[in-house]
Amino acid sequence: MAILADEKTRIIVQGITGREAAAATRDSLEYGAKVVAGVTPGKGGGEVYGVPVYDTVQAALEAHPADASVISVPAAFARDAAMEALETGIGLVVILTERIPRRDVVEVTTRAREREARVVGPNSLGLISPDRTRVGMVGGRAADVRKAYTRGPVGILSRSGGMTTEIANLLTQHGIGQSTCVSIGGDPIVGSTYVDLMPLFEADPETRVLVIFGERGGKSEEALAEYVVARRPRLPVVAFIAGRFADEMPGVRFGHAAAIVEGEQGSTRGKIARLRQAGVLVAEEFSEIVELVRSNLR
Repeated sequence: MAILADEKTRIIVQGITGREAAAATRDSLEYGAKVVAGVTPGKGGGEVYGVPVYDTVQAALEAHPADASVISVPAAFARDAAMEALETGIGLVVILTERIPRRDVVEVTTRAREREARVVGPNSLGLISPDRTRVGMVGGRAADVRKAYTRGPVGILSRSGGMTTEIANLLTQHGIGQSTCVSIGGDPIVGSTYVDLMPLFEADPETRVLVIFGERGGKSEEALAEYVVARRPRLPVVAFIAGRFADEMPGVRFGHAAAIVEGEQGSTRGKIARLRQAGVLVAEEFSEIVELVRSNLR
């Protein structure tokens, strides 16, 4: 199994005629993803790598039923694009656009809950179920995706899109495959956090270990620690938290827009302490992820 998307998932791309979205469409098609339609207002009737383009999501869905939408539009238009997808019944909305106004993100995530839909991002590179599908642009070109990602028993959740691939590649080099890998997004507010996605991995019999990549700033890692204490999930959780050096440089921003620290709250040091207290296995070095995963797979 996979969470969120598999080889049957049909995808539309909003903003498909943009440079990055067009490249992501090409690479997703080459990887085997079912990209069935694209949407760019005013560009209906065209094609992008053989994918038909429509002026509205509704028009695209009338011709090509779909389960997921990838949104790659300027931040000022991201709210309207996401709302349009949600109102037409799309169940999975992946927002690649970063630095969307927080009020817009709150409105989108609130509407998604009302519609019982799932939002990943914003500021996400998307998600991948190796050898099955990719929704977004995680991993880059199809050839690179095939090298970095292999199918197996380890789930990955990462605030960094690039580090999603780095972790997968590290595991693949050591013969350990992945079930589903999700770039949850690096903005202060995202549609799906570690805690939101944990139950999906818990319910997936293919996943046997979960790896998270965290960063300084925000409260998502602390919330995960609380979840682990309260729920005692069946899955061992291995974590790597980046940015220890930044704890010694107060007042300097590193990383994503969500890298906001208030005293010990949000610091790398504080996150590591909370996770360890909860029983999460925290890797001191990036390379240690492999042995921690391997020991739990045994």
